[in-house]
Amino acid sequence: MPAEGIALRPREQFMRTEEIFSIAQTFVKLGVKKIRLTGGEPFVRKDAGAVIEMLSTLPIELSISTNGILIDQHIERLKACGVKSVNVSLDSLKQGRMLAITRRDYFERIMRNIQLLLDEGFDVKINCVVTKGVNDDEVIDFIEWTKEAPVHVRFIEFMPFDGNEWDWSKGVSLDEILKRTSAHFGPFGFERIEDRPNDTSKNYRLTDGKGTFAIISTVTNPFCDSCNRIRLTADGKLKNCLFSNSESDLLSAMRKGEDILPLIQSSIQNKKAVRSGMESFDDFANPEEHGKNRKMVSIGG
Repeated sequence: MPAEGIALRPREQFMRTEEIFSIAQTFVKLGVKKIRLTGGEPFVRKDAGAVIEMLSTLPIELSISTNGILIDQHIERLKACGVKSVNVSLDSLKQGRMLAITRRDYFERIMRNIQLLLDEGFDVKINCVVTKGVNDDEVIDFIEWTKEAPVHVRFIEFMPFDGNEWDWSKGVSLDEILKRTSAHFGPFGFERIEDRPNDTSKNYRLTDGKGTFAIISTVTNPFCDSCNRIRLTADGKLKNCLFSNSESDLLSAMRKGEDILPLIQSSIQNKKAVRSGMESFDDFANPEEHGKNRKMVSIGG
């Protein structure tokens, strides 16, 4: 969250409950089999429960990404709607550090809710953006957590977006994380495990671990050749790549009574092969390139 906060926008600029469902129906007709509700934080919407219940009627796998603060209020609804997988954003295992990163003091509640999700049988993934000098000294602590708990920690390389002061000198690569892991646990203390089809992460497990850990290496080792993901923003814009600075306005078209199917097909057919056309590291690191994209807080995590 930027220190200055974010500019509020009129509610009518965002998708209403029935509009989310209608657009989702179109995607399902095109073959989409999984929908993930992300944020900011999806549960801050007053109609979050209704959205989840509507989407659960579609023939899809439904999952959630959350900051973990409000999810305890929705456990029974999630179970009733068939949600089995929950991603929780957690960039530190230290209360003071989490306060500095998020500007909110909810650490103890988040940790209680993670344990609640585990106790209730959810598949819990922990998303941690690793930044040098901020939280990279906690990589081993996060992996140690997977030894005792069935959590799936996913380290995410620091990625460039408008306003996040990105500089790869702050980044921690897949190779560096694996070197630290090998130095601490030994070369035979962990193992590579099979990735699922179209996985964005490279997955590992401690030899005696109850959980797993993984690395999402968008910067140093992108997974674009197997990516099958698209993103619909809260204001109804379709992004065919997280890093794309062009968007297709589905919501405005739908409100005019237009068919959104051609817009979706055109967007998908024009998806670039690698990171929205930023094929080299120099392209990807160019602030003029990622400065054209939205801030991550308005794209959705």
